[in-house]
Amino acid sequence: MQIAKNTVVTLKYTVHDPDGNVVDDGQHPLVYLHGGYDGIFSPIEEALQGKGIGDNLKMKLQPDDAFGEYDESMVMVEDRTLFPDNIEVGMSFERVTEDGEDEVLYRITDIAEGKVVVDGNHPLAGVALLFDITIADVRAATQEEVSHGHVHGDGGHHH
Repeated sequence: MQIAKNTVVTLKYTVHDPDGNVVDDGQHPLVYLHGGYDGIFSPIEEALQGKGIGDNLKMKLQPDDAFGEYDESMVMVEDRTLFPDNIEVGMSFERVTEDGEDEVLYRITDIAEGKVVVDGNHPLAGVALLFDITIADVRAATQEEVSHGHVHGDGGHHH
């Protein structure tokens, strides 16, 4: 079976940065619903169209096609008194944007001199990514998966 709209695709993959460092070892296969359901980066989904089990794909995604460019305005220095006592570098929290529309995940990147530095950028923002992908399985999606817009069962969403 070839990858087409409304197929469930299982990928074995690894992701590296341009220096060859492993970003994701692909220990768990990626399973997604193909056809514009935002389950995978768009350029990769487009490149997989029409491919079949066993096919291999190597792609480099620039930041704009992956996790975006690094945005300095997403880094804020806040007063330490605004946070609980038990915070540590690396912790994350959600914060609603000023317009109240979206929630942004922020990471604490530094705590010093009564200040806390928080960063709303994805940890891989600004990084080009090199994907090595092998198609492990392709099957027709169930009607329920199509109507829900995501995969159910092994590797997918569980309600």
